[in-house]
Amino acid sequence: MFKQFSKYQIATAIAIFFHLIGLIGMLIFNRDFFVQSTAFNLLLSAALLVYTHTDRNKYFYFFAAVAVLVGFSVEVVGVNTGKIFGEYSYGNSLGFKWQGVPLIIGVNWFIIIYCSGICLHTFLTKIIIRVATDRKEPPMVLKAMSVIMDGATLAVFFDWLMEPVAIKLGYWKWVGGDIPVYNYICWFIVSFILLAVFHFSKFNKDNKFAINLLLIQAMFFLVLRTFLK
Repeated sequence: MFKQFSKYQIATAIAIFFHLIGLIGMLIFNRDFFVQSTAFNLLLSAALLVYTHTDRNKYFYFFAAVAVLVGFSVEVVGVNTGKIFGEYSYGNSLGFKWQGVPLIIGVNWFIIIYCSGICLHTFLTKIIIRVATDRKEPPMVLKAMSVIMDGATLAVFFDWLMEPVAIKLGYWKWVGGDIPVYNYICWFIVSFILLAVFHFSKFNKDNKFAINLLLIQAMFFLVLRTFLK
């Protein structure tokens, strides 16, 4: 029965189903119950990304490990010193914590950076080649600049979209209640570094599901940002 569907279609259907269930649950039913399932949803999303990624090699796993470990590490430093992102703390909604940071946060960094990188790689490749031809500049240089810079900007935009929702759901909270601009500056810097690793790691950068997942998550947080009380 499922042979007629590609793995990208199957993964997209699964992601839509679970995000839709979570969305309806948080807006209409028992918010606390569905908030507690966030860690499961993130793990499922990461597993689907790995499942749909073709030609997995050691460089792909290297990038994934770097994204998870660096993402988690900067959060540990941020939470315990306030020198990265600002002064904030995590609630108990995201599962087991170490040094005040839920372990699942590293996975979340991987998802955001991977999906942002894939999106920019996919949509800008033809544009970059055309611009490079007009300017007589090396396509690879422009491609690297666009994927890393624009990808980091996309990651920051996603964080901006997510922040108010995460605070309302108790994922984390800021000292003083306001989201500092410094948070977005740090997000850009960390994302820039991780997207540089993404771009220069030699693995396949084509994954239609990654684009779909980023759109699904963006719509998820946009609806919650609009209607969540």
